[in-house]
Amino acid sequence: MSLPDRRSVLFAPLALMACGFAPAYGPGGAARALEGRIRVADPNDKLGFDLVERLEERLGRPQAPRFDLAYTIVTKAETLGITPENAITRYHLTGHIDWTLTSRDSGQRVTGGRVQGFTAYSATGSTVAGLAAEQDAAFRLMRMLADQIVTRLIATSDAWA
Repeated sequence: MSLPDRRSVLFAPLALMACGFAPAYGPGGAARALEGRIRVADPNDKLGFDLVERLEERLGRPQAPRFDLAYTIVTKAETLGITPENAITRYHLTGHIDWTLTSRDSGQRVTGGRVQGFTAYSATGSTVAGLAAEQDAAFRLMRMLADQIVTRLIATSDAWA
C-alpha cells in the first residue's frame, strides 16, 4: 500500500464529517432522538410479541411517546425441499409487515411502508425438532423485519421527528 492510499483512509472520517455525516447512534444522532418516543401497538400473538420485543430493544421502551406504531404481520410457509418419497425436508418462510407511524398530537400519519423478508428451516428429524426449527425461523424473521422498520425510521426521522 502506498503512502497516498494510507492518507486517504486516514482522512476519510474528516471528509464524512465535513459533508454533514453524523452517526445515527452518536450524541444528537437520529436514533437517539427516537429513543423512548415510539409506542408500538400491543402484540396479539407470538409473531407480534417477537416483533415488539425487537422494536423496543432497538428504540427503547416508551417513556414519553410522541408516536404510535401500528403494524400488520403476514407470513407464509412454502415447501422448498421434497425427497423422492414425497417427504418435505425444508420450508421457506416469507413474511411482510405493513406499518404506520402516527403522531399522537395530530393523529396524522407521519410515515409508514412495507418491509419484507424470508428465512428457511429444516423439517428433518423429530416432530419436536421440526416445531422448534419453525419457531426459530419465525423469531429470526420478526427480528429481521423489525430491524428494517427501525432502519427506515432512522433514515426518515429528519423529516418528521
